[in-house]
Amino acid sequence: MTVTPPRIAIVGGGPAGLMCARILQLHGIEPAVYDADAAVDSRDPGGTLDLHADAGQIALEDAGLMDAFMALARVEGQAMARRDHHGTVLAEFVPAEGDTAAPEIDRGQLRRMLFEHLRPGTVRWGHELVHVAPAGDGTHHLEFAGGIRVQADLVIGADGAWSKVRPLLTEAVPQYLGVCFLDVRFDDVGTRHPGIAALVGDGHLFANDNDGRAVIVQRNSNDVVRGYIAFRAQAEWHTEAAVDPADRDAVRAFLLREFSGWSTAMRPLLTDNDGDYVPRSFRALPAPLTWGRLPGVTLIGDAAHLMAPFGGHGTNLALLDAAELAHAIVKEDTVDKAVTRYEATMFPRSGELATSSNDALRDFFATTSPDAPHLPPDHAQEHEDYRTRAAEYRRRRAEADHA
Repeated sequence: MTVTPPRIAIVGGGPAGLMCARILQLHGIEPAVYDADAAVDSRDPGGTLDLHADAGQIALEDAGLMDAFMALARVEGQAMARRDHHGTVLAEFVPAEGDTAAPEIDRGQLRRMLFEHLRPGTVRWGHELVHVAPAGDGTHHLEFAGGIRVQADLVIGADGAWSKVRPLLTEAVPQYLGVCFLDVRFDDVGTRHPGIAALVGDGHLFANDNDGRAVIVQRNSNDVVRGYIAFRAQAEWHTEAAVDPADRDAVRAFLLREFSGWSTAMRPLLTDNDGDYVPRSFRALPAPLTWGRLPGVTLIGDAAHLMAPFGGHGTNLALLDAAELAHAIVKEDTVDKAVTRYEATMFPRSGELATSSNDALRDFFATTSPDAPHLPPDHAQEHEDYRTRAAEYRRRRAEADHA
């Protein structure tokens, strides 16, 4: 990088934006992160996620945060069970001792950990971006709610699914995937929901029938289970069904009708949640997605490649995007060379994984014959693949650094 560090504006204080800022600071570059949230914990960040050895963990190593991560992570959370809608176990995976290919961490814990390892004042909370436009010289003007204006040599859009930076680069917008998800949580499961605790175990539970209905829940920290009740439907399913999503009794009655073929043992997953059912209509950007170069701007994470939440690639790719972009900024002598270097790697990687994730969601929720249920993935092989790809990634990067 040149002697004068660039003015970098990172829009979005989620894991991707915070990771990028952390690595830049480690190399003496001081970006500013702008986020609409009032504080790091001002909203529900969602449930748990696994960080893969070949993506998220590489970024954590680059950021010097693997020890901090492992202090919070749940290695036992890698366990998975697959059941049918009667509760019959179809497949189980228990991680071997010492297996750290994909430990779990609560999303809120990850975000706070990254935030706490930034210099004070790095994140400007309460800054909602309302407009960003090229200044004509490769820089950009950003305007935030309240009239705050800044100028940046590089704008990094880390602002998620509905990115306000993305329209500078592409007209692509997220499209509904055809499956409705209802976010549910179960508190104090060990004492208040022992049946659910037994079904879920230490990690994940995937349960589905052969007509596109499923329950996907995960053990979180603090004796909480969170996840989704999912079914194929139009985005406005509740309007067609005359159900108020805020009326728990009405939603429960709808689910008991919709999932009428599910066994008594499995129904508490549909009806015994603590709190409201929160609709999550998952969407994805077209995949593979690329764009032409525009000086002074790029995207990372969901802003660049929003995909279906199957395979757990979203946050992992977001963190790896952040790390690779930060390293490119450090190594190249202009921000445009850095962005070109970053996007050349990001486009093919994200395109492949987004396509496979979106296809996996469609396949999982497709109608199948009772005699040919969806086969669960081989998680042991999946973990081995993470480790193999991590070693290969490090080898390639070492060769590039010494070239």
